[in-house]
Amino acid sequence: MDMVALIVVSLMKFLEIYGYILIVRILLSWFQTQEWAFNIISFLSPITDPYLNIFRSIIPPLGGIDFSAILAILALQFLQSFLATSARSLFAAGF
Repeated sequence: MDMVALIVVSLMKFLEIYGYILIVRILLSWFQTQEWAFNIISFLSPITDPYLNIFRSIIPPLGGIDFSAILAILALQFLQSFLATSARSLFAAGF
């Protein structure tokens, strides 16, 4: 049980940190012309763009606004919530 708990908690923490990185990347995209923002974006893009591209293929940018980022964040939050609920039920059952 300790190993399962460690894996579940680690995965939940990873998703939380990834969510913060994703939000920073999305917010910095508003300042792409600034050199400091571009440097950070170029560092974060290889980490976040593969995930964002999944949703960009579903919802293309409309009028220059990338709504796929909202869907990406909602999907990540749903996954976190699902994982937390599953973990609670697993641990309540004494797994």
